[in-house]
Amino acid sequence: MIKSILLVCMGNICRSPTAEAIFKAKSIQNELDIFIDSAGTLAYHQGSQPDHRSVIAGNRHGYQFEDMVARQVKEQDFEQFDLILAADENNLIDLKSICPEKHQHKLNLMMALSPFDDKNVPDPYYGPGDGFEIVIGLLEQSAEQWLDFIKSESQVK
Repeated sequence: MIKSILLVCMGNICRSPTAEAIFKAKSIQNELDIFIDSAGTLAYHQGSQPDHRSVIAGNRHGYQFEDMVARQVKEQDFEQFDLILAADENNLIDLKSICPEKHQHKLNLMMALSPFDDKNVPDPYYGPGDGFEIVIGLLEQSAEQWLDFIKSESQVK
């Protein structure tokens, strides 16, 4: 049973903290007791708060970013978390390269359950102004799909 999820992007200041905020809110709405955290594949922004544009866009949709601080994925994460979701293929490749073989089955893409052909959550950091809103829409869909999957898996057992 999935009781913990780690959401990962490159720097842990845009996509993964937004995903963390959304997954937390949706897990509460679905009455699921799941520990949710986020991290980055790189330590470039370690110790920083989420990008202000992510926070502004997320707050408009009712999501909370309090106490979030960027951190890099660490070895213990592969042991601790039941599901580790990457924002895009590059992040997934980076995770696969450092994840012990016995935990590789925990790795997937945030958008893996999406009907879209493109399973990558675009990085809004350098993109157009509406990129943060687009990311929220994609991550809301992702959270709903993954949480529905988790609920259905827990009913099977």
